Amino acid sequence: MRIPKNLKKKLLKMHWGIAGHAAVEICRWTKKHLRNEGSCYKRKFYGIDTNRCAEIAPTPIWCEHNCVYCWRPMEFMKSKVEGESMEPKEMIEGLIKERRRLLSGFKGFERVDKEKFHDAYYLFPNHWAISLAGEPTLYDKLDQLIKLLKENKEVRSIFVVSNGEEPQVLKRLNERNLLPVQLYISVNAPNERLYRRIANPVLSDGWERLNKTLSELKKLNTRTVIRFTLIKKINDSLKLLNEYAELFESTQSDFLEIKAYMFVGYSQRRLSFDNMPLHEEVVEFAKKLEEQLPSYEIINQHKPSRIVLMKNNKSKVSNLIFFNDPKYEEVDEITSEWRIYTLLKKYRKARMILDEYGFDSWDKDWLTLKEQAKELRINAKKIVKKINDFIRKEYLRDKRNC
Repeated sequence: MRIPKNLKKKLLKMHWGIAGHAAVEICRWTKKHLRNEGSCYKRKFYGIDTNRCAEIAPTPIWCEHNCVYCWRPMEFMKSKVEGESMEPKEMIEGLIKERRRLLSGFKGFERVDKEKFHDAYYLFPNHWAISLAGEPTLYDKLDQLIKLLKENKEVRSIFVVSNGEEPQVLKRLNERNLLPVQLYISVNAPNERLYRRIANPVLSDGWERLNKTLSELKKLNTRTVIRFTLIKKINDSLKLLNEYAELFESTQSDFLEIKAYMFVGYSQRRLSFDNMPLHEEVVEFAKKLEEQLPSYEIINQHKPSRIVLMKNNKSKVSNLIFFNDPKYEEVDEITSEWRIYTLLKKYRKARMILDEYGFDSWDKDWLTLKEQAKELRINAKKIVKKINDFIRKEYLRDKRNC
């Protein structure tokens, strides 16, 4: 497998890093987070560290869909994978090297948070978003890639975003217990006619393949998410609500994400600005959909990303992710002078206490506990005591069981 030279040149011009046939990018939310200007919705919804995210693609120019809303350059996507693929270890090392190259220019900027930059640049990425471009299930060593990442103690979350066209791959990952920490399936139409109009599938049986994947979701041993992209004037008709509700309910996925189409990148060649819904329109659609979904309720939203999160009320998973959460022989004594970012970097579950008291631990994590407690007009000492008690309970290793 290889990326043709002309396409590689285009991707590099788009500020991607290329390692063999894989790619990595520093997204705008990582850049904003490094400057304390906000963070990705995935931090708000699931607790991931925006600055330590590696957004990658093992197969960036290969996909069975040519979705009209895709900001990626699907105009030069390929559907057939040919040639020998690179080894996961080589891919990870190459992507980390490229990611550091792309981050290196941020070090000298005055507005960049020094601690966040240090962690982003020097530490192993603890969130891996296998979602940058292309279809990751076309990489024949995806299971080995996930295995290597899961074995790294620094990794806290691994997301795979799939179009659902390769159900046999997901079945194999499940049988080998090598699914990602969270699996996304993109579903952007409730019927085959609209699916073909939006996804432009290469495979003649694409709709059947997608439905096969959706029917298997409840059997998969991992967190599952249905990602629905709302495109104004194309798939937002309220007449389709019954069809959407029936399809989504049948999956029994842990979460539904209702997200606005964004008029960015190469999608501007295919759609118009008028196709991009406002956040308020996404919320309105989600609320009407919620009325017809007995198993789901809205639990969160992120206005800058124009996205609403719905959760299955039968799901046993927490919205926050605690994969690979460590235990310690000794724990720190937290004071009110601790920054929220520093606290959550080591004691991720402490966010449960912060959320309980209304702390903004995603966009304002650069503040100290004392500073944000003052903003909220609550007693910082009370919060600090509760956090310390919680940390001792959750993170102190019980030596009697060692």
